Amino acid sequence: MDVNSVEPRLSAPDKVMSNYGLSTHEYFLEKIISTIKKQQSEEAFYVLDLGVVINLMDTWKHNLPMVQPFYAVKCNPHPDLLATLVAQGSSFDCASWSEIESILALGVSPDRIIYANPCKACSHIKYAAAVGVNLTTFDSVDEVHKIRKLHPECSLLIRIKAPDESGSRWPMSSKYGALPEEVPKLLQAAQTKGLKVVGVSFHIGSKSHNYQAYKTAIQAAKAVFQEADRLCMPPMHVLNIGGGFVSDALCFEAAASAVKTAVDKYFSKEERQNLTMMAEPGRFFAETAFTLATNIIGKRVRGEVRHYWINEGFHGSMMRVDRTALVESCISLKCMSNNSSDDNEKNPGIVVCGKGVGGARTYSSIVFGPTCDPIDKVLEGHQLPELEVNDWLVFQNMGAYTSSCSNKFNGFGAAKITYLTD
Repeated sequence: MDVNSVEPRLSAPDKVMSNYGLSTHEYFLEKIISTIKKQQSEEAFYVLDLGVVINLMDTWKHNLPMVQPFYAVKCNPHPDLLATLVAQGSSFDCASWSEIESILALGVSPDRIIYANPCKACSHIKYAAAVGVNLTTFDSVDEVHKIRKLHPECSLLIRIKAPDESGSRWPMSSKYGALPEEVPKLLQAAQTKGLKVVGVSFHIGSKSHNYQAYKTAIQAAKAVFQEADRLCMPPMHVLNIGGGFVSDALCFEAAASAVKTAVDKYFSKEERQNLTMMAEPGRFFAETAFTLATNIIGKRVRGEVRHYWINEGFHGSMMRVDRTALVESCISLKCMSNNSSDDNEKNPGIVVCGKGVGGARTYSSIVFGPTCDPIDKVLEGHQLPELEVNDWLVFQNMGAYTSSCSNKFNGFGAAKITYLTD
């Protein structure tokens, strides 16, 4: 076991929670400051609040009770996050042999897993067959042939291209999803091979704020149901509405309302009674549960501009993070011992200095990551107070596509130590 990955738990005081279970700004900062004082180390670290995850599951069940969430493991495979979702009754969206293996190791039944990758390696299909994962997606004739040969008992969802991805931060349709004119041929190919196509899957893109996209995608999915009927295939009964959900309360309520309105519009009452609905949320559960604390390891002054280096960056946790979101979530913490004569590092006083709290002057600043890559730049032109080496920059909402996308360029990587609160 890597001792750096051992996760000490913090004792959590009573939490002040919003109506949707999100920990308050003050609560997270209290945990960050407490941890900095305790660890006496410059290593970057995460704080994971499992209470956020539990409350978000309650929010999901309240707004979309008819839709079973299959958490997208690729978003953040942190073991404690996964274990909490297992306990809360989540199912799982896996995209590889490794992800399936990790979920089965938690004691999850194979029927709570969808192999939601439309293009799979043959060895991975064989593994899914061996362990009893019997639901997957496809969007090509070649995939039909592979599945027929390697896992003929598997049930299939045809992945279609969402008609509208205009509101998503990361569209998916350039890589996955059958076009409307391709659907009949794909259904016929599966039918000819004796495979069971039980429903339709789509994805409107990651971090979507265009809730009408669910309506047009559900309408397109219903057209596929009708095409299957025209081809005299067994009735479809599964609708997978994919991911793209964000956890902001008002945004999620709007998305859920759009989904329910569209299902009511395009599926009759009788059809809805026989319809199994599922989704693949990742960001919804992971993003706001993690806060990242980074240490300032270097500084350079160029006139009125301040350059800072931190021990996290593009090749660590920030490759897939929206830069606007980083600016909005950035909080600076000043270690008062940096300015003291005795340099009392064993018990530093730490204050939140924000963006010039108390009238303090701010400077246009550039924040770099630790690697030698010139694109490893976290913030540019952001106003920060005067900071020093060993001060801290804290970034909120850092749970989605952060550590899971990291690499080891220059020998660096994502923060490994996660402190848990519950």
